[in-house]
Amino acid sequence: MMDEDRFTLFGVYVSPTVADALEEYIYEQAGVVDLESYFEETTAPISTDDPGADATNDFVSELVSEFATLYDEAAFDAVEAVDPTEFRLISVAATPSQVTALRERFEAAATIQETDLRTVHTAIVAAKLETDV
Repeated sequence: MMDEDRFTLFGVYVSPTVADALEEYIYEQAGVVDLESYFEETTAPISTDDPGADATNDFVSELVSEFATLYDEAAFDAVEAVDPTEFRLISVAATPSQVTALRERFEAAATIQETDLRTVHTAIVAAKLETDV
């Protein structure tokens, strides 16, 4: 098991609109200019003193703690209109326990909604960022 003093990478598939909103949010939190490529050359584990990783860990922690509310607010149906080829994979860093907790919530939501993870990722992250899908 990885130490909780290191971060691991976790990928979320989101629509272009949500990817832009997430990049703007992380830019405001940590000054990361291009989140989509920020972790491209990085291999896990990632040090906790990385400001971009720290900001995405905080974001993941908030997703986990607010998941039930975000689930209720999520516009799953709206995501269905997004062209499947348009989704972008964004890597975020978080503690292993947060990654596991978020992954389990995403998978449960996909099962309940009878949809794919791209739809769930996009809808939940959009709800958190209060943006359109």
